[in-house]
Amino acid sequence: MMTERYSHGHHESVLRAHTWRTAENSVAYLLPHLRPGGSLLDVGCGPGTITVDLARRVAPGRVVGVDASAEVIAQAHAHALAEVAPGVEFRVGGAYELDAADGEFDIVHTHQLLQHLARPIEALREFRRVAGPTGLVAAREVDYAGILIHPHIPALDEWLDILLRVGRGNGGEPAAGRRLKAWAREAGFTDVAVSASTWLFESDEQRAWWGGSWADRALHSSYADHALEQGVADRAALERIADGWREWASAPDGWLLMPHGEILARG
Repeated sequence: MMTERYSHGHHESVLRAHTWRTAENSVAYLLPHLRPGGSLLDVGCGPGTITVDLARRVAPGRVVGVDASAEVIAQAHAHALAEVAPGVEFRVGGAYELDAADGEFDIVHTHQLLQHLARPIEALREFRRVAGPTGLVAAREVDYAGILIHPHIPALDEWLDILLRVGRGNGGEPAAGRRLKAWAREAGFTDVAVSASTWLFESDEQRAWWGGSWADRALHSSYADHALEQGVADRAALERIADGWREWASAPDGWLLMPHGEILARG
């Protein structure tokens, strides 16, 4: 069985990007299906910004966030307290064996988790168990192999090649978005609604934030550590990539599009 590792880690530069995520910019496809008083499990919740947003929309319902990292769960707790979201519970746990009864939640949600798993279909089967025959499983995953970047900067080609190789070397699939429908069908879902959406970074502020985040991640996050460990990059390559991100961020015409696959699955 392939060993899996989280490719990005929890360096400040990574969490800087994760805490930007909200229900509006990351879960729009699910929002029409939320109802006050419903119950929701957020698997791979990270620092909890999406979880807390979802909790506001199902209040006074029950919301539980689960993540494998105790460190990031502590940050999610702190975020919920700061946002005065008392109805949210956070737990440390993995995706393959959830601490929940069959059919316990109306909705099981995950965002950018399945791409990091060696057994995404097994995880979806577990989500299906917890949602039960009438519940809804919602998943959104980026497709890194489909990213579009302008202007062309060779160092960012190198960044993407290394990212794909590191993710697959760690047991995951960074081009997960295009595979969600197939994974859901193989997991046994009989009703799979498919959609797609994008993140676009192009304004001066967006480029400075995204490019600055990845310039730091290229040098200091688990992306860098794993690339060096796997032998797919050396320190000089990582420095080139960091410089490439700074060059992109400073380009007035800079533009980056990240495509995502989405599923709403039942049955």
